[in-house]
Parts: sequence; C-alpha cells; structure tokens
Amino acid sequence: MPALKGILETAIYVENLNPACIFYENVIGLKPLKKSDRLCAYDVNGRSVLLIFLSGGTAQGAIADGDNDIPPHDASGQIHLAFEATHEALEVWDAHLTSKGVEILSRTSWMRGGKSIYFRDPDGHLLEIAASPGLWPGH
Repeated sequence: MPALKGILETAIYVENLNPACIFYENVIGLKPLKKSDRLCAYDVNGRSVLLIFLSGGTAQGAIADGDNDIPPHDASGQIHLAFEATHEALEVWDAHLTSKGVEILSRTSWMRGGKSIYFRDPDGHLLEIAASPGLWPGH
C-alpha cells in the first residue's frame, strides 16, 4: 500500500460564507490563502488547509487553476472538526473563546491524558480543540 503523509484538506459547507469566514479569521485566528464568492481557504499551522465552501457552491463542479475540472461535491448537516493544540495552550484557548462570546459546550478529559473543549461555529458545526498527546494512540 502506498504511504500517506496526512490529511491535506478538510472541507466544511456553510449557508452564509461571510460570517463563517469572519469567525474562522477573528475567533480561530486562521489566515486566508484564498477567498472567492464560493470559498474561503485557510492555512492551519502550515500542516493542512481548511476549506469553507458556500453550500451548493460546488454542487456543479468547478474549474481549478488551469484547465482541470474539479468534480461536483457538497454536503449538509453539522459536522465535527478537531483542531490540535498543546496542553498548555488549551486553557488559553478556553479563555480566548469565552472572551469572544463563544459558548463552551463541553470540557472533556480522555483516558490517555488528553483534554478537549467543544463549541460550535456560526453554522452549528461542532468544533473541538484537543490537547495532545493523549487522545489517540500516537497522538
């Protein structure tokens, strides 16, 4: 089996792009790589890219940079997405999110020693900031 390096992109779909992009920039602190009327793409610590698509905006497919087609894709419903942080940073994240008016839904301690906080973005997606190591074997 060929080796994988990791997950490069994660996509979520939102009903209103502008409030979602403002949230991920001003609350989560992500820096935009690309913005258009159907997409905001964000660098996540140089390790991955978070794609925020306008719901229905890619249901017909798209043309990528150049002449290559991107097949249609779309999704609906509330998804779960976890960002990784250090144990030391988790308390700072908790205070930061609270100061921005974000409701913390849960604070969880895991059997392996990891900890997580859960909250929602403007579209109701369940977000997690997970302190590792201590969540999964090797993570």
